Amino acid sequence: MFSLQDLLGAEQGNQAVDQISSQVGAEPSLVNTAIQYALPAILGGLANNASSPAGAQSLDNALSQDYSGGGVLGNLGGLGNLIFDQATPTPREANGGGILGHIFGNQQGQVAQEVSNKSGIGIGQVAQILMMLAPIVMGYLGQQKQQQNVGADGLGGLLGGILGGAPQQSAPAGGLGDLLGGILGGGQSQAASSNPLGGIASAILDQDHDGSSLDDIASMAFNYITKK
Repeated sequence: MFSLQDLLGAEQGNQAVDQISSQVGAEPSLVNTAIQYALPAILGGLANNASSPAGAQSLDNALSQDYSGGGVLGNLGGLGNLIFDQATPTPREANGGGILGHIFGNQQGQVAQEVSNKSGIGIGQVAQILMMLAPIVMGYLGQQKQQQNVGADGLGGLLGGILGGAPQQSAPAGGLGDLLGGILGGGQSQAASSNPLGGIASAILDQDHDGSSLDDIASMAFNYITKK
């Protein structure tokens, strides 16, 4: 299955998993398993959002404004505080709840529940994992966008070979929908198709996400924190 180590490289991926594990109070191996279930759903939701020209442009704007150069990737050690410290405003690049609300709409609770079921981690902990994972994924996309110097119409194929193992620099140019669709499709035989959350990712792609249950998933995480 697709992991943060696959996305970010072994060193940074391990660092991210360790930071998330420390935040949620779970063993890194269990957190890593939850992440491997959650990533295809997050990428599937992004692909759905980017399937229209307006959605692709919106995502491109977000990457340019908030995630240029990698966003939170340079501060993984402080990511938990940026997201969950209620005493200070959350910066936009670390607003995991906002990202998830935009990606999943009213499917957030379903995704969190399924990741919890498959990984064996409590849903409150899964909510926190998702809220930390979302800005990491966006940060990586922003970093790659800047390094490749592409816009909304030139992001196709940038990550299309990640799951399939193809070199990113040789990927053909195209639209942003192709970029994220390639992640799910290009490596689907190796990872996405064998992931038990594949059905959720497919359901997300088939939904019109006009609504948002941001408060639901945020409250799950905050309720877990306060009850620890």
